[in-house]
Amino acid sequence: MARQSNIAPFTNLLTQFRDGQIDRRRFLAGASLLGISASAAGILANGTTGLAQGTPAPAATPAVERPAVGTETQERGAGDQLRIIWWQAPSLLSPHQNGDSSASSLVIEPLLTYFPGEQLGAVLLDEVPTVENGLLADDLSTVTLRLKEGLVWSDGEPVTSNDIVFTWQWVVNPDNASTSYELWNTLASVEAIDELNALVTYKTPVVNWFEPFVGSLAGIIYPAHVFGNDPANRNDQFGLAPIGTGPWKVDSFTPNDQVTFSINENFREPNKPYFSTVLFKGGGDAVSAGRSVVQTNDFDFAWNVQAEPEIINELRENGDAGQIIQTEGSTLESIYINFSDPNQEVDGQRSQKDTPHPILSDIAVRQAINLAVQRDTIASEFYGDGELATSNQFTGLDYFESPNTSWEFNLERAGQILDEAGWTLDGDVRSRDGVELALTYATSVNQVRQKTQAVVQQDLESLGFRIELEQVDSTTFFDATAGNDQNLNHFYWDIAMWSTGGASSIPIVWAANWYAGEDGVNISQASNGWQKPNVIRYQSAEYDELYERLLATTSREEAAELIIGLNDTLINDVAMVPIAIRSFYTAINNRLRMENIAFEDTFVEYFWNIWNWNLAEGQ
Repeated sequence: MARQSNIAPFTNLLTQFRDGQIDRRRFLAGASLLGISASAAGILANGTTGLAQGTPAPAATPAVERPAVGTETQERGAGDQLRIIWWQAPSLLSPHQNGDSSASSLVIEPLLTYFPGEQLGAVLLDEVPTVENGLLADDLSTVTLRLKEGLVWSDGEPVTSNDIVFTWQWVVNPDNASTSYELWNTLASVEAIDELNALVTYKTPVVNWFEPFVGSLAGIIYPAHVFGNDPANRNDQFGLAPIGTGPWKVDSFTPNDQVTFSINENFREPNKPYFSTVLFKGGGDAVSAGRSVVQTNDFDFAWNVQAEPEIINELRENGDAGQIIQTEGSTLESIYINFSDPNQEVDGQRSQKDTPHPILSDIAVRQAINLAVQRDTIASEFYGDGELATSNQFTGLDYFESPNTSWEFNLERAGQILDEAGWTLDGDVRSRDGVELALTYATSVNQVRQKTQAVVQQDLESLGFRIELEQVDSTTFFDATAGNDQNLNHFYWDIAMWSTGGASSIPIVWAANWYAGEDGVNISQASNGWQKPNVIRYQSAEYDELYERLLATTSREEAAELIIGLNDTLINDVAMVPIAIRSFYTAINNRLRMENIAFEDTFVEYFWNIWNWNLAEGQ
């Protein structure tokens, strides 16, 4: 992390880099000596905000372009079907409505995205706003979003700045319960200057001014005309058959099963996409998905082949049809703790935010659980590297990695803490005041997660817990629809395990997962259709105050300090138990040209360049 005393030296280093006095390698080396990681420096090097402190912020870099090998002479639709297996099948195709951002990204596009090297790149915008090009105000109070000329929706209607205005109005309408609400609510106004330019004014200047507009989750815009230009129109049908600007359009969608796509003839690049149709198939399990790509040749691309190291090695050794690519970033596997009571019903719902959990509200119990998780063993045996074990929830970039936390596996100390808190052993199970130390522990169906459950269950039961394991099909577990009470949004268990992570250098969206807000407005409840991100019902005045300061900071150095503070608040309060940073394994069939897939970077999305995908040489 860059400390205040390092700002002037870093600014001088940055000036030398931009003036061509030093190359990128020397710049990154110098940044490292100043306490700034290479990944953070890669973001910080690309532009300046004009702040008094000289704090850098993301911008475009002309040298970074989308790889498009072999596309120069191709014809649109000359290829056959692109076959993608995504075993966690999508249930909805509209990201602002808590929908899928993987399958939907083939249809709906963001204004900006992350390019390799953790740099911002324009998608629907003509260029990335910076102080230098005059589109970003020096004080970060306003930004002008300038659309590319000639953009049209797949139904032939023109894309205009009014679509940006409408998206903001729709997302911040509380009746729509948008999952992007917190980010877009940092905007005071969005005004259409003309057909292509929208002026955004922020409520308070903020260092991550770009984040509402980045990526296939929060950064996409909706077509105003499809909603009748009415931000009060929820238009749930849009999530089943969205209209977008992407390379394909939806032909058919069976929620929790599959999506089929055909070419969007109005796509802006006339010789793309190469593949005439796309099959996006859900269901099954991670290992079977991997086999279908590298062994049986049934699919071209499989996401998240989560399996033990020996199985990954077996797939690689016997996978003549493809390869398994390993990446690591900011995603980590954690055990999450329910701070509400899932067994008490209030006004027709369980886990109501104002009903404290009868066991887990006791921090001593949470501390004992924290001490009873063998993170290094789990990381080594199930994730392939014991060094992936972590004590931090906010991780992935060195500049906000907290140095203040640690973890240990200590069953003896865990037992002492329970004894001191009055949880006494009666036979095999502890109890206090007639309440038995019994918990349900849920996760999705996945052999790595089931083996992790078994390890944790054994150690907790040795302390006097009674642990009931539950496994939910991944399509159900991660399906966010309001009528599904077996999903993590409802969180009707005591503890649960899944993986998540930040998708930005300043992970405000991630941080919102533990923000309660006034009267618990950000907590997932029946009143908001279980669409808010704080699913564990965590409420902390200290955390909320730090989060609100993060929303308003204009300094990247202060942002780093605040992120560390948020992390430490969660870890000290044992709001969850981080286990291990996830290694992601992706299976890619040999017939695809690897150069154009290019997702191996911290924040780059899998399909950021999918309209350039084509066949490898000789295929």
